Amino acid sequence: MNHSRQGKSGAPRARPAGGPASSRDGPGARPGPHQPVWLYGRHAVAAALANPARRIRRVAATKNARDWLEKNGADANALARLEDARPDAIDRLLHAGAVHQGLAAQVDELPRARLKDACAPAEPGRPVVILDQITDPQNIGALFRSAAAFGARAVIVQDRKTPPLSGALAKAAAGAVETIPCVRVVNIARAMEGLQGLGYFCAGLAGEAQDDITALPAAPLALVMGAEGAGLRQLVGETCDGLFRIPIEPGMESLNVSNAAAISLYEARRAR
Repeated sequence: MNHSRQGKSGAPRARPAGGPASSRDGPGARPGPHQPVWLYGRHAVAAALANPARRIRRVAATKNARDWLEKNGADANALARLEDARPDAIDRLLHAGAVHQGLAAQVDELPRARLKDACAPAEPGRPVVILDQITDPQNIGALFRSAAAFGARAVIVQDRKTPPLSGALAKAAAGAVETIPCVRVVNIARAMEGLQGLGYFCAGLAGEAQDDITALPAAPLALVMGAEGAGLRQLVGETCDGLFRIPIEPGMESLNVSNAAAISLYEARRAR
């Protein structure tokens, strides 16, 4: 039984290409080198506008969205970037079904974070979250939001298995992709060994574990979350310093991975 299973993606299917390659950001599409992506939704775009590390190419906003940005503290430079647009015009910039709330921004991806820069020095109460082959954009976005809420240092993902931090993922994160470093790695087990070298205890979430999550040690923690069905891969599980389960009622097989991550992050703060 696996407590960190993913739910199925509810992201909409991308529209067929009808314009420049850079003008579409479908729910699972990886952008090419230097290719911009789209962010949409008020909190996602507001956070991008406030992030000096984010290069903004253009921002389309309805009057209501512009008023919301102004009311919520957007500075004059951010407001000056806005292009007036009707909701249907913004619809045409994005993949079908994108719930943009009258605001969309075309941006460059953030500079890549390096593991040591993002995660050192190791500190109790400031966990790192590791995603082992989790691919659903909504789950990853919700997980980033929880990571920001509970003071996580970084989120580590496998580069070739993870969708871009844009579109539905960034909207679900509600701005957290601008504040939580995302470290993309080739090999999750090797990244865990790197964290162990920095002083982290790698705690894997697994329904079959003997210890429950209240037994997390008072140490710098890296919380390792597995994918739907299979849970943690064998090598990843073997690289963990310990495995822990979230106690749930016997009639329920598992928790959604973003919910499991939120509970784990809360317990990691309590354990410091």
